[in-house]
Amino acid sequence: MNHDWKQKINERYEQELRKGEFFWPDSVFRDAIVALGLVILLLLLATFVGVPNEPKADPADTSYLPRPEWYFLFLFKFLALYGQIPLLGRVEWLATVVVPLLAIGLLLFLPFIERGRDRHYTKRAIPLAIMALIVVDMVSLTLMAEIPTVAPEDAPLGWKLAVALQPITGLAIPGVGLVLLLVLPKIHRNATWRTPAWIAGIGSGSMLVLTATILVLYGAFGPPPEKTEEVPVTLAEKILAGQDLYSIHCVECHGDDGKVTVIEGVEGLEGKQISPINSRDVLYTVNDASMVEIIAYGRPDSGMPPLGKQYNPEGLSKSEIDYIVLFMRYMWDDRFQPPAEVLQPLFPPLAAGEVPSYEVHIAPIVKRYCISCHRPGKDNNNYLMTTYEEVLFSGDNADKNVVAGDPNSYLLLTIQGQEILDAEGNVLIGVMPPRGTLKPDAIDALIRWVMNGMPRTAEEAARLTPTPTPTP
Repeated sequence: MNHDWKQKINERYEQELRKGEFFWPDSVFRDAIVALGLVILLLLLATFVGVPNEPKADPADTSYLPRPEWYFLFLFKFLALYGQIPLLGRVEWLATVVVPLLAIGLLLFLPFIERGRDRHYTKRAIPLAIMALIVVDMVSLTLMAEIPTVAPEDAPLGWKLAVALQPITGLAIPGVGLVLLLVLPKIHRNATWRTPAWIAGIGSGSMLVLTATILVLYGAFGPPPEKTEEVPVTLAEKILAGQDLYSIHCVECHGDDGKVTVIEGVEGLEGKQISPINSRDVLYTVNDASMVEIIAYGRPDSGMPPLGKQYNPEGLSKSEIDYIVLFMRYMWDDRFQPPAEVLQPLFPPLAAGEVPSYEVHIAPIVKRYCISCHRPGKDNNNYLMTTYEEVLFSGDNADKNVVAGDPNSYLLLTIQGQEILDAEGNVLIGVMPPRGTLKPDAIDALIRWVMNGMPRTAEEAARLTPTPTPTP
């Protein structure tokens, strides 16, 4: 740097210093205001948006697909798109190592590479244009991250078009733009700032337009969005979730209240004696960790199958097993006081002459007492009860299980303690539920429901004129 140029810089520095601002308190005050604004923004996002709850991490769950955090999604998509390029083979090293190192290295060594004296944006158009293309590409890749890079063969044309446009948007356009910007000084030494600006503007605009097109096409022709699983958060929600899981997986052998000592009606375990799991001998002597292991790994000598994902990909997760243990503790262990929400009735009490509906009254009863046996894979005369349609129309005796207005429907007879016999006098269907009995209000609700035509919704039930309930 010659003496004249150095003197000019010092004079400019002195001028700026005289008309500028002090670090304290001017710059510090402005930085504090910006920092306070960011803190308030984060508090508002955490309060009103939050982070979706997920189940506990379960090493035994091999079906879980890990996803990076949102600020890494662009790199995740970059890797996925590069993997679709023929002849490249496995390119994880390229997207996860080479590209980030090049980007970081470029930022670190940029002061040593670019030693120009001018700082005005028109004199630094090419670096700014390169950065603009990179930033817009990162935004586009992030927005496209949830869209698969391969469409099924039978996918609609719109879905296939959305997939085909992704490499063009995320790789081709920014790649061509960067090459043009890098070779521009070599082929046009006197190019003004407008040429890089046009290249960056056209490239960025094209990427944003194509990204919007891809999102619209995939939203219109892609698969429906997956339903997000609601994860219990409060103690009451976890206990109720455990009660539902217990009703499905445990009631068949242990009964709805855990009092069963002799298993009945379960193939391979008929007549087997077990300890009542609601007793103090179990609840006082077996800690939570041991309960979790028993449920997950089973007890082969006692005939209890393993319910954890370690043995069955469709089994219970670690969180679900924890919910069952919480249910057992708070509902049966007298050392624990359950929340008031858990002690609410199974379904809203029925008023005199009120017609129950499936969705409000019957579904909770079925879930609590019936679905443990009446689901696929169980010995139940093919009578399934997991949905409204199955309750009405499934089973070997579908024409007799539930008949509108018929007090001799098999469902009504069995829940009132009457067995169904075949022509030879053999038991065709035993008393339901096999272990214990339904509470009077549940029996009354089921009888009213069948006698009034099995309405599905509360609106349908409200429009019906009540039919007198027969006396058992």
